[in-house]
Amino acid sequence: MTPPRPRPEGLAAYIAVTAAYWAFMLTDGALRMLVLLHFNSLGFTPIQLAYLFLLYEIAGIVTNLSAGWIAARFGLRATLYAGLGLQIAALLALARLDPAWSVAASVAFVMAVQGASGVAKDLAKMSAKSAVKLLAPPQQGGLFRWVALLTGSKNAVKGLGFLLGAALLALAGFVPAVLGMAAVLAAILVVLLLRMPGGLPAGRKEATFGEVFSTVPNINRLSAARVFLFGARDVWFVVGIPVYFTAVLSDGSPEGNRAAFFLIGGFMALWIILYGAVQAAAPRLLRAATRPEAALIGDARRWAAALFVIPAALAGAAWAAGGPSPVLTGALVVGLLAFGAVFAVNSSLHSYLILAFSEGRRVTMDVGFYYGANAAGRLLGTLLSGLSYQTGGLALCLATAALLVALSWLGARRLDPGPVPAPARPL
Repeated sequence: MTPPRPRPEGLAAYIAVTAAYWAFMLTDGALRMLVLLHFNSLGFTPIQLAYLFLLYEIAGIVTNLSAGWIAARFGLRATLYAGLGLQIAALLALARLDPAWSVAASVAFVMAVQGASGVAKDLAKMSAKSAVKLLAPPQQGGLFRWVALLTGSKNAVKGLGFLLGAALLALAGFVPAVLGMAAVLAAILVVLLLRMPGGLPAGRKEATFGEVFSTVPNINRLSAARVFLFGARDVWFVVGIPVYFTAVLSDGSPEGNRAAFFLIGGFMALWIILYGAVQAAAPRLLRAATRPEAALIGDARRWAAALFVIPAALAGAAWAAGGPSPVLTGALVVGLLAFGAVFAVNSSLHSYLILAFSEGRRVTMDVGFYYGANAAGRLLGTLLSGLSYQTGGLALCLATAALLVALSWLGARRLDPGPVPAPARPL
């Protein structure tokens, strides 16, 4: 028998939401690299660099919790449009940064703008991820394939954003770069407002904010695992590795800085693109179309255990090297790319399982709660990234990542492989 297909309007809405999310994440990746490299070149310390992203992550926690309720009440279109509009405003505000300001004023201003960008990012993310649950085809493996396609392609696009941000900073400068990205997003928002296809559900007025907090044990356990999984990535990704590579690759001259920007942006882009490609391939790798959810829950435990080995080995290598060296740098490049591939399978499993555990009528709130945990993990990793690098160098960064992966494994280990909710019902 021919498997059921998604409704044509549902597929069109999925394509529109995915395209908007791609554009958003391209600018999000570029903005992160612009801010990091620009302020590192101005002499900011690792901890000061971490401060620039703190409000971005704090905003994500609050936003995901409230956005799930807002989307349930007012519909997914409202949160998607709000996310794009707020990102445009954040980029325009960042263009007003004055180089004559003091370090304290610059940090405070960029923190505030990054906070607005964090709100925007999580409004867009929650909208896109929730739409998948409601629009995906109902056949076996259909949800995992659509989730993997959205998350994998999004991360590949974000990786291109890292490269774009580094290139724009080197070739055009900070202000022209952020203004150009604001113009592109504004054009996309106008197109969506005029031509957004049907298929996304309207809200339900009876939804209450208290429904955001899940009472399903598996959702809470998976959210806990997510906190530590993303903390383990960001503890080296946000500050540690970019600052280490800058110290190794740049001689401090303007030409040396530009060359370092391209190399660092290229590596970060490659990492994210590999991460996205493996995410997209995860359903085939795990044979999701022919295996039950209980087996995929077991995979979540096994892949978390496999991930632990990589940062633990790299931490040992960094400690043994005693400082930067060509051998250590080569080992980091290979090891962190391997970390990205295994991390991608873990992340893809989590992204599928949260939707599998959620019921259709409250999917936006379950997804919001889960991605609030995701933002809490990024906040934890961001805090520890600057602190661990400044305190104990790269070895401590990587050792902390290994510890956080172990805690994520403990969360995944407690998932119940029993039955999960039936396919989504329309809101």
